[in-house]
Amino acid sequence: MNIFGIGLPEMAIIFVVALLVFGPKKLPEIGRSLGKAIRSFQDASKEFETEFRRETERLEQAAQLNPTEIVASNPVAETNNAETNSVAVSTDGSHNSNSEGQS
Repeated sequence: MNIFGIGLPEMAIIFVVALLVFGPKKLPEIGRSLGKAIRSFQDASKEFETEFRRETERLEQAAQLNPTEIVASNPVAETNNAETNSVAVSTDGSHNSNSEGQS
């Protein structure tokens, strides 16, 4: 039996020390609280993993159905497009466009 890299002899020593420190009346209560905390952590971990898988599958399906949509919604691509299509205004009020095809 090996839990968290701790074997049976180590677990027995930890149990005896806990029994001496907390006493026989408090030990079951502490064990219950620790068990509930571990269980809630496991549930949260499983929920996170499930949500991560679901979102990954959704993105993969979206990429297969419409790859251009993902590129269009990419914030980096939008930033690059905004930089190439920017309009500069000079101090005299005239407009200069940096986009291609315009003079």
